[in-house]
Amino acid sequence: MMHRTIRGLAALALSVAVAVGLSACDVAGAAHGGDSAATPPLAEVTPLADPLTWEGPSTAVAASTEIDPVDGGAPVLPATVTDAQGATVTVSDTTRILTLDIYGSLSRIVFELGLGDRVVARDVSTGFPEAAHLPVVTENGHDLNAEAILDAAPTVILTDTSLGPWDTVLQMRDAGIPVVVVDSRRSLENVGDLIAQVGAALGVPDRAAALAARTTAAVDAKIAQIAAVAPSDPVRKLRMMFLYVRGQSGVYYLFGEESGADSLIEALGGVDVAGEIGWTGMRPITDEALVDANPDLLIMMTKGLESVGGVDGLVEHLPAVAQTDAGRHRRIVDMSDTTVLSFGPAAADVLDALAVAVYAPEAAG
Repeated sequence: MMHRTIRGLAALALSVAVAVGLSACDVAGAAHGGDSAATPPLAEVTPLADPLTWEGPSTAVAASTEIDPVDGGAPVLPATVTDAQGATVTVSDTTRILTLDIYGSLSRIVFELGLGDRVVARDVSTGFPEAAHLPVVTENGHDLNAEAILDAAPTVILTDTSLGPWDTVLQMRDAGIPVVVVDSRRSLENVGDLIAQVGAALGVPDRAAALAARTTAAVDAKIAQIAAVAPSDPVRKLRMMFLYVRGQSGVYYLFGEESGADSLIEALGGVDVAGEIGWTGMRPITDEALVDANPDLLIMMTKGLESVGGVDGLVEHLPAVAQTDAGRHRRIVDMSDTTVLSFGPAAADVLDALAVAVYAPEAAG
């Protein structure tokens, strides 16, 4: 239990640090790519024979797919679960659900479970059209607003450790609202587990099993499709890194193993360079590490790239980028901050758009 608590607190501190950076750039309505046209499907484009011949950046915009709720019976309540922090929580009423996380994936899961009509409010990262009418209970980007949450009168709150201040979450518990903390880790490998945690808390485990199976099958099919266009020769595989920056705050992080970015890169058929150098989690980047790693391509969040003035500004703020093959050839792929690492029911669509930006960048734009 102590090990779990320490790891949870470490994850909380790191998530809060990243959230602070996100709040400096994100605004309501900007989630999931804003007004940009969706990237064409991978099946409809012609991939480059050799992606290393491409010069220049590209942007991936995931398709906005409609909610497709799974079928199932009414929630079976009360539901008692042990959450990700080891707390035993009993949920007796799911008529007013509130989901809170930095990527909006929890809201999407609840809607896909067929309980969207019970969601009473949203965080700023919940940007799909079906939730657009809901009041926002985060302010200044991703800060939880206790008054707004209480005004929404939720009967259950689902969250993780990615939003703060944590005292606000504790305040909700003190107010008698059941708060279920799910796993804050996001990766392609645990999407099914995350869906199962949400379904168990809301008394719909059978629906969750169906949604998890559907999501996993779609991701597996997409990975296979990407593998068919990505270089199979290990020597020709793109060496990729996920770089997180916030120019206004002077924040420059490399996302390594166990950050979720490694899962994304492997699914794209690339080589996770951070894994090669033993970079774990999310840590401040150093010029030496970046130059030594020498990635062929960088993946970034759109608002992060904008915060330094685009590719030219990135090189100015972080000169070491220019000493890498990615910088020399300007091979930088960006995607919406609230989409690229969301790892929810729409994960296959995220992978599809990224694959086009990596292997058919001219089509992505």
